[in-house]
Amino acid sequence: MAVSEQTIEILLDEIGEDVAREGLRETPRRVREAWLEWTAGYHKRPESILKAFTDGATDELVLVRDIRFYSHCEHHLAPFFGVAHVGYIPNGSIVGISKLSRLVDVFGQRLQVQERLTAQIADALYSHLRPRGVGVVLEARHLCMESRGIAKPGAVTVTSSLRGCIKDEPDSRAEFLSLTRSSPNVAV
Repeated sequence: MAVSEQTIEILLDEIGEDVAREGLRETPRRVREAWLEWTAGYHKRPESILKAFTDGATDELVLVRDIRFYSHCEHHLAPFFGVAHVGYIPNGSIVGISKLSRLVDVFGQRLQVQERLTAQIADALYSHLRPRGVGVVLEARHLCMESRGIAKPGAVTVTSSLRGCIKDEPDSRAEFLSLTRSSPNVAV
């Protein structure tokens, strides 16, 4: 079900705006289209993205770092955004590296909390690819925390989800975490 333009008109009216004024005439349509794009992840499935192949498979860590993502907090519908670091240690098969970015979008383009988003990315990669291990770290800024309530601009929330050998083997865990720490891109 999509956001209706009438719903947006009601919201604008409730905050005291004149929906007939020139600057707002097309706003209900634009907001509807924006929300359809921001929540496109509900219509995407990880299994359609994570098609594995064996050619080129390695037994070493594969990591895509600094994947920019944008999501919306399910509590306030406010944006949160940042970078994701997604890695795995193959177990005979790999996926194209762009698929890791697409996987972040599958779950990021839904109403979320950062903790669940991190776990969903890790669980999908771990269950569909069946690698030896998976690591996901998200670093994000939350506008619900920055622009209202506690109002702490620039605060960064970091979450991690580790699976398999990246969770259980100290050397694999240390390698993954050390490679994610060198990111200067958090202040998006």
